[in-house]
Amino acid sequence: MSRELFTVGYEGTDIDNFITHLKDNAINCLLDVRETPLSRKRGFSKTALSERLNRENIYYVHFRELGSPKPIREKLKVNHDYSVFFKRVDEYLTSKIETIENAYRYVRENTCCLMCFEHLAATCHRKIVARKIKELDGTGLQIKNI
Repeated sequence: MSRELFTVGYEGTDIDNFITHLKDNAINCLLDVRETPLSRKRGFSKTALSERLNRENIYYVHFRELGSPKPIREKLKVNHDYSVFFKRVDEYLTSKIETIENAYRYVRENTCCLMCFEHLAATCHRKIVARKIKELDGTGLQIKNI
């Protein structure tokens, strides 16, 4: 049976709408793939987010190693070259196979959603993380950006 792996960015939303969006998609496990899980947006820093998700019966897991490393993000801010950015993220994640396998274990057992900041998956490293997880799956895991 084919399963889905969702991805979401919290840019442009508030915590209440974000939680509603997760519930509308029957997500019971949020995989935070930010290197640094801090946010200026109320409710999206690690502690506040994990506490809120816990109250909503959504499991929270932070995968720091699956975040885009700061030097790679900083280079993108300077050159705005997404092709180079995604290539470097892909190379970086290739060295994190054990962490990707760990994330995949959650995906096999739950309805999971990868979370980062950017609203559009097309401009976020989470699309590379999702692809790496999908490569481990032999049952046709589908990636769905919400």
